[in-house]
Amino acid sequence: MSSDGNGLVTGVVVALMLAAAPVQGQQTSVHGQLRPRHELYDRGGGMGSSAFTSMRVRAAIQALLDDRVSAYVELQDVRVWGEEASTLTDFRADNLDLHQGYVGVGLGVDGWLRAQAGRQETNLGGQRLVGAVGWTQQGRSFDGVRLTATRERGTVDLLAYTLSESDGTPRSVDGDLLGIYATADLTAGTALDLYGLLDRMSGATDTRQGTLGARLHGSRGPYAYRGEVSVQRGRRLGDDVSAYMFGVRAGRSLLEGRTTLTLWYDYLSGDDDPGDGKIRVFDTLFATNHKFYGLADVFLNIPLHTGGQGLQDMALKASHRVSDRVGLAVDGHVFRVAKRLTGRSASLGREIDVTLDYRHTDQLGVVAGISRVSVDDGLRAIGNLTDDLTFSYLMLDVRF
Repeated sequence: MSSDGNGLVTGVVVALMLAAAPVQGQQTSVHGQLRPRHELYDRGGGMGSSAFTSMRVRAAIQALLDDRVSAYVELQDVRVWGEEASTLTDFRADNLDLHQGYVGVGLGVDGWLRAQAGRQETNLGGQRLVGAVGWTQQGRSFDGVRLTATRERGTVDLLAYTLSESDGTPRSVDGDLLGIYATADLTAGTALDLYGLLDRMSGATDTRQGTLGARLHGSRGPYAYRGEVSVQRGRRLGDDVSAYMFGVRAGRSLLEGRTTLTLWYDYLSGDDDPGDGKIRVFDTLFATNHKFYGLADVFLNIPLHTGGQGLQDMALKASHRVSDRVGLAVDGHVFRVAKRLTGRSASLGREIDVTLDYRHTDQLGVVAGISRVSVDDGLRAIGNLTDDLTFSYLMLDVRF
């Protein structure tokens, strides 16, 4: 579907919204968030250290126009403390932006079909391929239309998002993300997700890439599990794509559910011959990679941050609720490439993440963490991290 096709979908949805029942009343609610976070990076090899405090401020208003129609507007400001020398001389709100702004309407009997048009956050499944990246202060949102059908045994989402528009904007290329994501409840504790995504970009980028996959997840008694596989075909940056990914996870809760142990393995295909005109490295698209490949965010952009060689991530994760308010988590990762380039080491390194969270109330929480990344020769050769790294942070999260 072209950008014109996206416009057609948008037009149809807007027409459906206009055909909804007339406004009979209006209820509004206001929401907000303040999240300052101090971060410290201590790099080895004479690279020194850096420390700064960033802050997210969000303000949102939701209006329920009637029992089917709603509107949501969320503004955010993201900045580093001290980047404005003086508010007397810099008052242009450079960092203020629209994070979300959409209208939603329930369609069909009992509103089983919901349409949202505008800028909106989107989390699909475990956020392996499409996520809002809540850890980053700015987060991610998309411009476009989302249709969600909810039935007794599952849901189906249809997406038509505009990534880049050349008409009437400074952008020179057109791009879009189209997709379908379906979740079916198989048993009381097990669900199966099936999905297809198409991301396209015109011009010199010449990308028309499809991703098909399945995700089985659930729990039974004290055990929790997840298995996922995706394949990518099409064209990326002018070359043919043949890539894949799979991941498995198994966990068990102990001590009346207060402790959880989880084994984790992910494999993202890589390319050991980048000059043959065939791309074999898996692209994580618009994923929330912070959730998967270590909290120090060494591998945020895949394939770039693994040098096109893919990634293997073997992890052991443990979490414990010290009390109803205090939680402790320790994660250990071992990273290797999936396909090693000639003359390179396959070993990337290891990472240990320790996280302590304190929930004072439902509206006020504090999170502290420290991560230690030990770098091996494979990661040094890629160049995005050349020596060991210690990353620590302290974050205050206020929501109302």
